[in-house]
Order: sequence, then C-alpha cells, then structure tokens
Amino acid sequence: MGFDLILQNITNYIQLDKTEANFFVSLLQLKTLKKRAYLLRQGDICKTENFIVKGCFRVYSIDKKGVEHIVMFGIENWWISDLYSFLTQIPADYFIEALEDSEILQITRENLDRLYEKGPKFERFFRIILQNAFIAQQNRIKQNLSSSAEERYLYFMERYPQMAQRVSQKQLAAYLGITPVFLSMLRRKLVKK
Repeated sequence: MGFDLILQNITNYIQLDKTEANFFVSLLQLKTLKKRAYLLRQGDICKTENFIVKGCFRVYSIDKKGVEHIVMFGIENWWISDLYSFLTQIPADYFIEALEDSEILQITRENLDRLYEKGPKFERFFRIILQNAFIAQQNRIKQNLSSSAEERYLYFMERYPQMAQRVSQKQLAAYLGITPVFLSMLRRKLVKK
C-alpha cells in the first residue's frame, strides 16, 4: 500500500520505533487519482500534505493571459502540496494535477499536529522536508533568473532524467519558461553538437 516506501523515506532523516511507525501510518489516508485528475484546484484550500507512492504530478498556475506556468513536477518518493495554502489555510494559488494514474498517502493538518504532539521526532522530519523544499525553490528561482534556456534545460535533464521521460514537451517548456517550439529548436541544436 505504499507504507514501506513512506517509512523508508522518513528513515532517511529520523529513526522510528515500531510504535511511532504504526502511529504515523494510522494517520495516513490512501488516495488514488486517475490521469488528469486534480489533487488541488486553484482557489481551494490545500488540506493535506501528500506523499507520492506511484505516479507523476505537476503543480502549476494559469496567468491572466491563460498561459500555464509549471512550478514543480513530483514523482514517486516525493512530497507534494501547495505548502503556502496548507500552512496558512488560505485559497491555493496552484493546481496540482496527476499526469499519470497515481497513488498518494495524505496527512491532514489536524493529523500532522497530532503527530507533532505524540512524536516530536516528526517535527524534525518535517522541518528537514520544509528546508529541502525551500532550498529547491531558491535554486529554481536562481536558475530562472541567471541561466539561459539552454542551461535550464540541461540542468533539468541532468538532475531529473527519469522525469523528462514522463512529462510532455509542452509541460517541460512551461516548466522552463519557454515555448514548446523554442524547446524543440533547442533540442535539435543540442543533438547537432
């Protein structure tokens, strides 16, 4: 059911005894989503933190001109949510869509608070997860501001080669902040090198 995967993810950062692991698992809810189903829609409040057991997701917004801006992809063994909405309980700025048939394990804000009270180790775990998310966001901003489209593409391909096979060219272009036509030209140019 994915509990082994999430417990393995957690033990990369903290060690749990059987009682702690069982309590944590008891707070999780399994959810399955079909391809193109929404985990979250812009304007809704994000009620859960989500661990991806199986599948691929994208987190994106749509601007006033109708252009999609993908801020993140997520695959197995990753956590995904609109963290700002989850923490503040205000309407989400983002959509989260399944790009494949997917399975996630969810924890609500209330259950997360219960977990923190009963298992202080988990505060450390989620602090590390938040720190890693913050670092990834800062790196992404830096990449977007200081790197060329070619450099951003090469960085993505080097860092996430398995993801590149699972997202469409249009989605990858939206993530990189370029048009699909430009991405196609860029790929042809790199093949010729």
